[in-house]
Amino acid sequence: MAKTRVLVEFGMGTSLRREDYTEAARRAIKDALWHNSVSMAELFDFSKEDMIIDAEIGVQKPEAVDKHALLEIFPYGRPSIRVVEGGLNIEKPHGGCTVIANAAVVVSFDMEAAE
Repeated sequence: MAKTRVLVEFGMGTSLRREDYTEAARRAIKDALWHNSVSMAELFDFSKEDMIIDAEIGVQKPEAVDKHALLEIFPYGRPSIRVVEGGLNIEKPHGGCTVIANAAVVVSFDMEAAE
């Protein structure tokens, strides 16, 4: 079997006031997931639990993201979270910043390679 990518979705999320990197990441993942209404598992005759879900999140402070909290977003499948430096921090005039996170969610299945 070979891990075969079948879908990629992108999302953006923010934390406007609290500088909460996990919340911005959560919103970015949800933004990516809610763009998709395709039933990928059924399309390929797999169960939803067979979905391999790789989410990559970009924020300015990757160490401030609770990856375990993000795993709770996915109702099925085998999700993994990778947090990297990216996104944006937009400074506010009176201190603090707005946090912007970007997400890429990749859905794959173990499929037989074509000969």
